[in-house]
Amino acid sequence: MRPTAQLPRRARRALTVAAAATACCAIAAGCTVANSGHGGYDADTLRIVLSQEPPTLEPCESSLTSTGIVVRSNITEPLIERDPNSGDLQPLLATEWRQSAPNQWTFKVRDGVTFSNGAPFTARDAAFSIDRAVNSDLNCNLDGYVFGDEKLELDTPDDNTLVVGTETPDPILPLRISFVEVVPAGTSMQEKVREPVGTGPYAIDDWEYGQKLLLKRNAGYWGPQPAFARAEYQWRSEGSVRAAMITNDETDIAVSLGPEDGAGDLGVPFQNNETTALRMQAGEAPLNDMRVRQAINYAVNREGIVKALFRGLGDPASQLIPSGVVGYNGDLPLWPHDIDKAKQLIADAKADGVPVDRQIRLIGRTAQFPKIAETIEVLQSEFAEIGLNVKIEMMDTSNQLLYQLRPFPPETGPYLLTIMHGNQAGDAAFTLDQYMLSDGPQAAYGTPEFDKKIRAAEELTGRQRQDAFAKLFAEEPEEIMQMAYIAHMKGILGKSPRVDYTPNSATGDEMRLAEMTPAGSTTPTVAQ
Repeated sequence: MRPTAQLPRRARRALTVAAAATACCAIAAGCTVANSGHGGYDADTLRIVLSQEPPTLEPCESSLTSTGIVVRSNITEPLIERDPNSGDLQPLLATEWRQSAPNQWTFKVRDGVTFSNGAPFTARDAAFSIDRAVNSDLNCNLDGYVFGDEKLELDTPDDNTLVVGTETPDPILPLRISFVEVVPAGTSMQEKVREPVGTGPYAIDDWEYGQKLLLKRNAGYWGPQPAFARAEYQWRSEGSVRAAMITNDETDIAVSLGPEDGAGDLGVPFQNNETTALRMQAGEAPLNDMRVRQAINYAVNREGIVKALFRGLGDPASQLIPSGVVGYNGDLPLWPHDIDKAKQLIADAKADGVPVDRQIRLIGRTAQFPKIAETIEVLQSEFAEIGLNVKIEMMDTSNQLLYQLRPFPPETGPYLLTIMHGNQAGDAAFTLDQYMLSDGPQAAYGTPEFDKKIRAAEELTGRQRQDAFAKLFAEEPEEIMQMAYIAHMKGILGKSPRVDYTPNSATGDEMRLAEMTPAGSTTPTVAQ
């Protein structure tokens, strides 16, 4: 048996919980994993309600919040995981890694791991998974978001060794690799899979599309078995409905609650890493005029939205990353709320022949964040006040993603898109590659000159990297301005008293079921 100290942090914690639960049952016959007063549900099933059904569980799309919150480190696992509290990289399917040459990193993979279908995991599966996510024609969101369309060279000298070559020296390649969820070699390279096979502590049991998703313990899991035998996901778009399910004991975990949804003492506030913003399709008139984009920024009352709609559960944003991420610019001021200035800019643009009366679509995703419908309505009112013609369109996830991810639909006309970006990695390179490069997977506008600045900053390390990224966030509104930032969000997680779980900054994107345990079953944390 592997010594406890060699296990990843979350595996060691799960091991102490499993031992405590076993001791409980040995002391008291009939002990269950839930409180003794439960009724009408299986006490060994962890019940979770999401704001939306995952559009897919394809692992290479796990950087999408609605997919990653289910699949990451539950069904599939990466080689390396990032501790959301410290930011440190920790071993998972890989036990160690090193930069073996300027353009090369070598990883050692863990022995004794199998996939949920019984197939053994080797370095060849890791290489295949990276090749599939990064080098294939699947157009995975992970490819653009994490790797910026870079092609990687992969080699497996033996079953326990993976060598990854990069086009240029990459000081944060292990951080990028932490986003790649491992699947078995032989998984389709032509089509994305909706229900993947992985090495995680859970496997898919049943997915009743449109109704619920059931996971079960992976009996062959290489680490400690999770405390709950099963997990059941449902989805309800209304936050008040999700909160009511918590207070009525119809679910154990409810995500993405708002301050007015009614969870009461069962609502746990936490600082997440999400930032909300409006992305402007700057290639379409009238949004192709800088003055119009400036006017939109002047019109957005960020402080009012945070105070009145979010009830203080957030901070007005001046950039697309929150504090704690490498590259955050703490000196960047908020864009001022100035309706008169906005009106003047629109009038000046109109006088120069800019078609400011042209209808602009304001696209939002249902249940994307609490109070999104009200936020959209406030924004529409503010834009109407400055003289713009804006029409609201609310969409479900699959349709909204058509406008968020390249290639965008043809002949869309001008549109403003609500986005919510979470930088799970803790480094601004992931944000810049995705949203600020002119051809970034979620970028609507850019310039070759600004692209060069991004690439130059990404080659730096340490303080130079921090300073260069911070400067870019200050320059983007002056040179590009495709965003109107709204708020750095704070979340509320609904949590049943029968479950012990402490949400962290990654919870909105990656909710690890193995960290959820029956209330009262925890023991002091094992020394790390």
